[in-house]
Amino acid sequence: MTDLGKLLLVLGGMIILVGAALLLAGRFNLPLGRLPGDFVYRGKNTVFYFPLSTCIIISVVLSLLFWLFGRGHR
Repeated sequence: MTDLGKLLLVLGGMIILVGAALLLAGRFNLPLGRLPGDFVYRGKNTVFYFPLSTCIIISVVLSLLFWLFGRGHR
């Protein structure tokens, strides 16, 4: 049970960090979610939004961070 508790604490901490980063991105008017390549379809009664460019940029940044942290543990 203690392993599950540790995992939940780590996941909660990560969620808090991501939330804080998103709040800071909003305050500094970073264009995440409004980049060229982010698709928005506005129909009569629906809106479909797919942030492709934003997802790719976030994926590259997270991959680099995990690679750097993983290198330090070896």
